[in-house]
Amino acid sequence: MSKATTGARILLGLVFFVFGLNGFLGFMPQPPQPPEAGAFLGALAATGYMFPLIKGTEVLAGALLLGNAFVPLALLLLAPVVVNIAAFHLLLAPGGAAMAVALVALLGFLAWRYRGAWRGVLARDARPEPVTAAGRPATA
Repeated sequence: MSKATTGARILLGLVFFVFGLNGFLGFMPQPPQPPEAGAFLGALAATGYMFPLIKGTEVLAGALLLGNAFVPLALLLLAPVVVNIAAFHLLLAPGGAAMAVALVALLGFLAWRYRGAWRGVLARDARPEPVTAAGRPATA
């Protein structure tokens, strides 16, 4: 594995592990947000479950990246989070756009480096595995 891949994996893992933990522990203050961004964040918080779900996903995926375990799964979990971070910063809070672009670049680079893991997911004619009457996978 190249040093660039390892560095990108560790950097992305650190970002999501630390910022995910911050969502639970609040050890870093949050900067003030523009009104529209604040309203959006307030709506997410008002659900009572969305922030714990997002931050829990960030911690889990960050830990997987840092531990070099199930990296494609971690990238898959982080993809919608990164898309939403990018949209949030590009549309509602442009002050963080540079970080959003960096996250998209890191995730895109790692997704490309692990592109072999996506072959089955991107198969146009994917078929389910056959199962026996007992519901177990059939052996060939």
